[in-house]
Amino acid sequence: MNSLVIGGTCFMAAGALTGFGLLAGGLKKLGKLERFQKYVGTLGTHTYCNLEQLSQAVNKPVKFVKKDVRKMIDSGWFRQGHMDAQETCLITSNETYQQYTQTQKALEKKKKEEELRQEQMQRSRENMPPEVQEVLDKGNEYLKKIHESNDAIPGVEISVKISRMELIVEKIFERAQKHPEIIPDLKKMMDYYLPMTVKLLDAYEEMDTQPVQGENIQSSKREIEDTLDTLNQAFEKLLDSVFQDTAWDVSTDISVLHTLLAQEGLTEDDFARMKNDK
Repeated sequence: MNSLVIGGTCFMAAGALTGFGLLAGGLKKLGKLERFQKYVGTLGTHTYCNLEQLSQAVNKPVKFVKKDVRKMIDSGWFRQGHMDAQETCLITSNETYQQYTQTQKALEKKKKEEELRQEQMQRSRENMPPEVQEVLDKGNEYLKKIHESNDAIPGVEISVKISRMELIVEKIFERAQKHPEIIPDLKKMMDYYLPMTVKLLDAYEEMDTQPVQGENIQSSKREIEDTLDTLNQAFEKLLDSVFQDTAWDVSTDISVLHTLLAQEGLTEDDFARMKNDK
């Protein structure tokens, strides 16, 4: 009798444990389903979402969400699910993921090209005469100050003017690094134009921060903006002039090419005559 009671009790206990196990498993799956629905709701019409946003949606740590989403992708809950390389973003479209990978490849290529350019510039600097390097270093300092002013001044129109100036001046110094013989042509820019530019931008930045923009301040700011246009025109002409030798070389090469083509009877007029003869 006792053995029957004990056996029946054990059987009931085992059944209870099994029931608890099924219940726990069901609740776990239910919780997972609820999180999935919240993930989908957070995505909305988008095909990508930051894990930080998903973390806030389910009130779970990012580390938990990362593992949770990864399991859902592996289980096929997100049929076109992917994680980005840094595992900070969920992507739910093959097309979006392909665009992402292409962009990453382009960025990686650009990064390598920039590293190569920096290495080449460094090697070029090492073989450069000290006086040339001094000019380039000074020029880079001016560029840095102009860029800092651009960041500090919020106006859109003046920002466009300053960005244009940065680009032109940077190209001038790139040219000077490759062709140090043009350094003497940059004397006026180095001694006057760039120092004056930095001084004007500093003044503009200071006036722009004033809480009351009176007529004197507004007038001075407009005058500086107009002066930046004049400086950009001057820098553009300077950039054009430092490419003068190259322009001559190109013109000479083209002239020789036309002559050779004409001698071989391969110019446009010759083609027209050949067509008419047929």
